[in-house]
Amino acid sequence: MSKVAFIGLGVMGYPMAGHLARAGHDVTVYNRSAAKAQKWLDEYGGDSAPTPAAAAAGAEFAMCCVGNDDDLRSVLLGDDGALASLAAGGVLVDHTTASANVARELAAVAAERDLGFLDAPVSGGQAGAENGALTIMLGGDPASYERVAPVIAAYARMQRLMGPVGSGQLTKMVNQICIGGLVQALSEGLHFAKMAGLDAQAAMEVISQGAAGSWQMDNRHRTMLDDHYEHGFAVDWMRKDFAIVLEEARGNGASLPVTALVDQFYADLQAMGGGRWDTSSLLRRLESLRGDA
Repeated sequence: MSKVAFIGLGVMGYPMAGHLARAGHDVTVYNRSAAKAQKWLDEYGGDSAPTPAAAAAGAEFAMCCVGNDDDLRSVLLGDDGALASLAAGGVLVDHTTASANVARELAAVAAERDLGFLDAPVSGGQAGAENGALTIMLGGDPASYERVAPVIAAYARMQRLMGPVGSGQLTKMVNQICIGGLVQALSEGLHFAKMAGLDAQAAMEVISQGAAGSWQMDNRHRTMLDDHYEHGFAVDWMRKDFAIVLEEARGNGASLPVTALVDQFYADLQAMGGGRWDTSSLLRRLESLRGDA
């Protein structure tokens, strides 16, 4: 078992850190809200620390799951950052969905301190985190990955090293590109079925067994038909991710017309007050155009 620091106890980090504790690792957590850290301690035991540096002191591995590039810098850099105290030879695993550029920036700082760094964004949502069934795509050096892979297994159903630093974040961008198009297509399919007078539920049950089937169809069509979106991955978060994707595409020359269009549809949902709705709320946007929502 390993001594592990976990930084960031949001909807994903909280259960991920819990799986580490239940697997028998010695876990010290840090969260900006001390009350959230105390709640975690009450549920899982372990220790908490007042700063990221204090949490990482003496740890073999430090995991991080925060909001964006700036949040990452604030918890990893500086005298109070985790990179200041992680023991030489330790590995920092960043589960934040962030830019590939910040991954490379932080990896360079880590290397100067004889530390390993892996960018390791996750897919699977809150349910995947709670069930220990996340998919994790990683970028970094193979030696660091081989050391930490058994620890990550506490909350991963699937993990894979995709290449050098930044490759994990780039793969997560591919994931978000695919999801955006799928959810918009599913929304249009459900909308069309209802307008055509079909039993939309029955239609989904049939076509989900064929070539149109997907995770989004299996797990979201019922809540979409019920007009229920107070769950899942928020529109605000997807727009943050799409901003990263579109910035990267401008740099590498990729053409992403559907992603850019769906991003604007999510902007419409934000204007409707739906920033915290699940990304499947694209159906509500379509129905609002007819006055049905």
